[in-house]
Amino acid sequence: MRVLGIETSCDECAASVVEDGRRILSNVVLTQIPFHAGYSGVVPEIASRKHTEWILDVARRAIADAGLSPQDIDAAAATAHPGLSGSLLVGHTFAKGFAWAQNIPFVSCDHLLAHLYASNLTGKDLPPSAIDTPYPFLGLLVSGGHTVICRVDNFDRVIPLGTTLDDAAGEGFDKVARYYGLGYPGGKYIDELAQSGNAGAFKFPLPNLDKTGRKYDVSYSGLKTAAVNQLRLFCVKNEYRDMLADGKIKPCDMSPQMKADIAASFQKTAVDILLRALLRAVEDTGINLVVTGGGVAANSHLRARLAAIPDLRCVFPPAALCGDNGAMVAGLAFRYLERGETSPFSSTISARVSLFKRLP
Repeated sequence: MRVLGIETSCDECAASVVEDGRRILSNVVLTQIPFHAGYSGVVPEIASRKHTEWILDVARRAIADAGLSPQDIDAAAATAHPGLSGSLLVGHTFAKGFAWAQNIPFVSCDHLLAHLYASNLTGKDLPPSAIDTPYPFLGLLVSGGHTVICRVDNFDRVIPLGTTLDDAAGEGFDKVARYYGLGYPGGKYIDELAQSGNAGAFKFPLPNLDKTGRKYDVSYSGLKTAAVNQLRLFCVKNEYRDMLADGKIKPCDMSPQMKADIAASFQKTAVDILLRALLRAVEDTGINLVVTGGGVAANSHLRARLAAIPDLRCVFPPAALCGDNGAMVAGLAFRYLERGETSPFSSTISARVSLFKRLP
């Protein structure tokens, strides 16, 4: 079965054709980064307008790259939640229209479940997929908008164990990179810059959540604030140090090495926060299989740290499938179709869902 998957939950306009839930026949992702970089973040209105302009050509390219015609597509799927409402509406409505016109089934998908499914996919220029990853496993979802640790009992059945109390991991990367002028999106630039930095140069704080009983939750607001304040604390010219008391600070130009050291130190602490919560979940559940997903899952330091943990098996999606893409949507949709489940054309989008919200 060949499924056309559409993903427009944020700022990536993506479409893909996947065969039998595994083999990627095409994967087209059109990025909007140049349109948002000047704002150091996604502007919802711009995102939805670009999706409207691009979605038809992106879907046509995906079908053509697969060597198919629209009549060869057996089902259509799209992300319905969570995400930016305007962006979601474009892709979801397009996929429903395509399915109706071709008289084929339609499947409405959850964005986060799709990220968890991405490691099962394979195709040209991609490493072999993690065929038949056994359930249950622990899911580590880390992206610009979401940070979730969950127990996964099936492709559509998850139990949230921990979430972020404030900023998501990827959001923290973006905000720190914006403050230091490193580039957008921040995760990519911090990862690259950290390669030449000293991760022990600056000591950033870990959040103290033990007293709250939220042992699997994470928090990034304190780390973000500490990283932003490093410039005030460590990069002030000697002649201005006496002016700290009254707040009249003139920051010096940071050397490339200092930027690299801050990037490395921030990245290490950000990963420390994740691993502390994740390893508590591993110990308490007895599940030593971890499947990652989301844009931050492409971070080289996170991957290296997870891979180095003894007796822990980690499954990573190919880097090309960590970010938003249509292949993960098409792959997930196949599992519903395989079970005989489809979505009505009356289904709609939702900016937020309760599926990945941890119970109090």
